[in-house]
Amino acid sequence: MIQASIFGKTADGRDVHAFKLRDGANEATILSLGGIVQSLKVADKEGNPTDVVLGYNDVASYENNGGYLGAIIGRCANRIEKGRLVIDGVEHQLACNDRGNHHHGGPKGFHTKIWNYVFEGKGGNTLALSMTSPDGDENYPGNMRVQVCYTLSGGELTIDYAAMADRKTAMNMTNHTYFNLDGEGSGNVLDTFFTVDADRIVPTDEALVPHGEFRGVEGTPFDFRKAHRFGERIGNDEDQDIRYQDGYDVSFVLNKKQGTYAKVAEAESERSGIVLEVFTDMPALHLYTGNELSQRGKSGFYNRNYGFCLETQCIPNAVNVPAYAALGDPVFERNKIYHSVTSFRFGVRK
Repeated sequence: MIQASIFGKTADGRDVHAFKLRDGANEATILSLGGIVQSLKVADKEGNPTDVVLGYNDVASYENNGGYLGAIIGRCANRIEKGRLVIDGVEHQLACNDRGNHHHGGPKGFHTKIWNYVFEGKGGNTLALSMTSPDGDENYPGNMRVQVCYTLSGGELTIDYAAMADRKTAMNMTNHTYFNLDGEGSGNVLDTFFTVDADRIVPTDEALVPHGEFRGVEGTPFDFRKAHRFGERIGNDEDQDIRYQDGYDVSFVLNKKQGTYAKVAEAESERSGIVLEVFTDMPALHLYTGNELSQRGKSGFYNRNYGFCLETQCIPNAVNVPAYAALGDPVFERNKIYHSVTSFRFGVRK
């Protein structure tokens, strides 16, 4: 069963609920504000419960501190060049909230919304969050109905996204949880091992917007086809993409058939023994190593590189780049259902 409680109130007086999902010794806390994954406790190799996601203890911090910690991102994740969205020849100017470009759905994106909720599944073990994004929300066209379901079962947190709009529009949702497999607030993640099944990344300009190119990872700091620690090559300033990203802030093009659901990445901590496997049906995985973190979190101050994000999504700026859209098009026709599933599976390696 899911346990509900009041987490706090927004600055304008609305209640924010917290929902605890339990799976044996594992426990996830999801907020009605932004669908935020506020806490996720899993057992380490000694059997100790470890909260592996960064977050805050109060609503005001989520409203004021930024960073999208744990939140649902939409309508369209990542960056859209100069906020330019063209649908059937009509240009919709989106908010430019990051270096002159549209980012993560805009300043009032899905991460800021209060979501409706119901409990579903056998024993009510699935939290279903829903909302309607009205026509013109952040200047996106169409009334968009959205449902995001969280299920915690068998050591796996599954996020199921579904949406439909009454006009042709862009839809590309993800989750922006920051992980630290040694426990949130425990220090940086540079010793974490990471692998991803990807032969290519999409290089970007200085504003982190890709324009249609692909880059092979062979011989670069982005080759994680075999396990490497995040910190092993993160400071390689000879690499232009590393310089632009100031660490890792990069989209990997996944080596799998379009639309298929498969394991695509894995992270592991030697210290805690916790292993995180990522499964998705999306075409890209965006790795962000918390290069701009600098805020007080649940158990202390979060400095640079204190967490990493694994954001499954369409390739950034695919609304403007046909070569990217060919691998997963974020523009959906009227009444066409958007559906995507991503799972984060936890275990231990002793």
